[in-house]
Formats: sequence, C-alpha cells, structure tokens
Amino acid sequence: MSLSQFDSQKRIGVLGGGQLGRMLHQSAINLNLNLQMMDPDENAPCASLIEDFTVGDLEDFDTVYAFGKECDVVTIEIEKVNTDALKKLQSEGVLVYPEPEVIALIQDKRIQKQFYKDNNIPTADFVLTESAEDLKQHEDKLPAVHKMGKGGYDGRGVQVIKSANDIEKGFNGPALLESFVPFKKELAVIVARNQAGEVESFPPVEMVFHPEHNLVEYLLSPALLAPEINEEAEKIAKELIVKLNMTGLLAVEMFLTKDNEILVNEIAPRPHNSGHQSIEGNFTSQYDQMLRAVLNLPLGDTNVKICSAMVNVLGEDGFTGEAKYEGMNEVLKIPGAHVHLYGKKITKPFRKMGHVTITDPSLASLRKKIETVKNTLKVKA
Repeated sequence: MSLSQFDSQKRIGVLGGGQLGRMLHQSAINLNLNLQMMDPDENAPCASLIEDFTVGDLEDFDTVYAFGKECDVVTIEIEKVNTDALKKLQSEGVLVYPEPEVIALIQDKRIQKQFYKDNNIPTADFVLTESAEDLKQHEDKLPAVHKMGKGGYDGRGVQVIKSANDIEKGFNGPALLESFVPFKKELAVIVARNQAGEVESFPPVEMVFHPEHNLVEYLLSPALLAPEINEEAEKIAKELIVKLNMTGLLAVEMFLTKDNEILVNEIAPRPHNSGHQSIEGNFTSQYDQMLRAVLNLPLGDTNVKICSAMVNVLGEDGFTGEAKYEGMNEVLKIPGAHVHLYGKKITKPFRKMGHVTITDPSLASLRKKIETVKNTLKVKA
C-alpha cells in the first residue's frame, strides 16, 4: 500500500492521545482528516475530542496489533509503544511512520547514542554502564550525566553526577554515562521527511530549562545564532533523519558548546515541546508538517513568520487536584499571547498543563512578555 495523492478518507491511527495528539487533531480538522487514537488513560486530553477513541495499553502486542489492523496508516505521539506489533502490521501492508525500527532505536538511549557514533553525528563522549557497581569504575569520567537506557521521560531517568560523592545517585541498570558538556545554549531543530524523500527543517529554537526539574521552561524562536551556526544545526538535523531513513517528524535536541560546536543530545520521533510555537510563529506548524510527512504530501514552508516564544504552563509545586488557573484574564490581555490548555483536569507539581505562545516583532518586548506570563499564569488546585 502507498500514498501518492491526498485522500481524506484514509484511516489514520495515532498511538497516544495526550496533548501532542490534541494539537495534531486540530491540524487534521483543517484537512478534513479523521484520526483514530488509542491511549491507556480514559481521561486523556483527546478522549472527549476523538470520535474513534480507544482505551488500551500501548505496550501490549495484541492491543496495538488489533488497533493498527483497522488503519491504513499508523503513527505515534509517544514513543513508548510496542514496536514488535508495529513491525507485524508493517509486514502486512499497514503503513507505519515513523518506521518501527526507528522507534525501537530511539526507545533505548544507549542504542541511540551508538547510532550517532557509528554515523559520525557529533555528540558528547560516552560509555555504557550496566549497573551501579559498573558505574563506580568510571570516576575518572566525572563530571558527567547518567541516563537510563530505557524509560526516561521529561527529565526522569537523568542524573547529573558531579563527583564521586554523587555516584550513589546513579542508576542500577543498563545506562550510559555521558561527558558533561559546558554548553552556552540548548537548541532544538524540528525536521520532517516524507516517503518521496523530501526533507525540510524548521529554524533552530533556543530552549531555557527549569533549573531543578529538567523541563523546558520557555523557548525563543528563532534562536539568536550566527548564520553559520544556524546553517550547521539544520544541516545536522537533516543528515540525521536521512541516515535514520525515517519518515515523519523528528525533534533534534542539541548543545551549542562554548567553542561553538554543535552536539546532538537526544531525539524524539514525534511532535515536541520545542515546536509548539510553530502553530503561531511559522508558516507551517509542526503538526501540519507531521501529517504532510506521514501521508506523503508536499512538505510545508517552515520559515518564521514573526519572532515568538513558548512558555510552558506547569502545575505549581505543592498543588495536586482539580486544576484552577490563576492570572488567566491578565495573560489574555497581553497582545500576541495565545493560550493553549491541554484539557487535563488534574494538576500535579510541574505537570505540563498547557503552553502560551507569544508573538512580537521586538525581541526586547518579547522577553518582557515572557516574564509577565511566567509570573502571572499559575496552575493550582
């Protein structure tokens, strides 16, 4: 089976029904596309929006296989899925994008890092560790970052180990120890590739992380970079998706070192937090581009329309329960502020509850608005 022209009747299955699926659904509506979704949470953000919504375990072979059998195309909004079921579906003619082999590679940070090394993709030096005892043999490589091979997400499964005194904080299982990179900026590039081999990347964005919880606090688009660095970041992202032989949307997180070297940190084969601002800030959003890529349609114009920022709306520390939004009226008065809430009823400390995109032609004005949104919009219970 192949897709060669636009067909709004294609049965498109999405594994995952969280906020990324919610925004993907909004793009699908514009093309009169109907998505089928499956998520383990009956109260997932997409549950009340998608007519064909299934509650199911994304890691169970039979559940994923049965869901995919009813689809022409299967894609993902989270990579924690059963890739064996996806491989079987692919062998039986269902189009699976991104390809199961790519998802499996990215699911394991150890294999992912080895792929960079084998394919000359610039990345930080690393060693593989098998246990807590094994980790103790590498004190000479500190300071470093210890990362679980599988299961880490949104800052979980990542531990900074500054000295031998911190080794006990490491993980007792398959992991990797990565040299600590003295970077000056953290960047991200979203890149897409369709089955026709067309590749387009979005201009790099600059990410600013929460100092304690390893979550993106806000980002600036486009990143403030010298032209040659901007060009190199996009080149690496395009090279990476081609070497992966991947169809779909790929988020590439990068470090810009103090020596102006670009190193790939991690990748995600789906829409990403670092691309949310593209809904208002770019001619094509990352969600539009993902649909174009997996349906083998012409890829869209990724250029920036206007300078923008994305501020994550996180649950306040110390509050768990039914979400209440303080400061919403004040934020809605800000020129260029676009509020996106994710439909999550329950807030928890630092849970992603939404984001605010801010557009402004003036960078100085944009920065002031970022601070206003950060200090004004609070999610409590």
